[in-house]
Amino acid sequence: MPIDPASLQIVSYPAPVLRKKASPVPEITEEVRTVARRMIELMHQAEGIGLAAPQVGLPWRMFVVHVPEGDERSASGDPISATKSPTVYINPTLTGLIGKLITHEEGCLSLPDIRGDVLRPEVATIRAIGLDGKEFTQNGAGLLARCWQHENDHLDGVLIIDRMTPLSRMSNKAAIKDLEASAR
Repeated sequence: MPIDPASLQIVSYPAPVLRKKASPVPEITEEVRTVARRMIELMHQAEGIGLAAPQVGLPWRMFVVHVPEGDERSASGDPISATKSPTVYINPTLTGLIGKLITHEEGCLSLPDIRGDVLRPEVATIRAIGLDGKEFTQNGAGLLARCWQHENDHLDGVLIIDRMTPLSRMSNKAAIKDLEASAR
């Protein structure tokens, strides 16, 4: 059944699609490209830096990221810590999760008004397919590496509430219950 990209919207927790493992994208079609453009549009409208396909209701292994340069972030060098423009990652795999574990506050477009501390490695390597159908590899650090890990978690049905420190999880307990209750 064809997808109408214009109808895609960001879904909120506890939408079941957010807890399912996403399936690989079999080929890069015009539909995939159009969905990716819509996801970038939605990410920017929501003032986010990443958005995974499950967050728009699609069980696809694809996400978009735009961590702009600035604040000591750069899209050049190795590892990079920013993207020059919004980047699409199709069927990504993360490796090279190295460096010390850093605690940093994260939010999620599918968990409105919920923020908490999450511990993640500071460096990651990602291999993915771009919209041109070609595989690419990037080494990332800082906020960019964190964003890749966060979005990749979405592809496996994992949310920040699963990764938060115990203190952050406790302080968000009521807000999480409110989201669950509002979905009933």
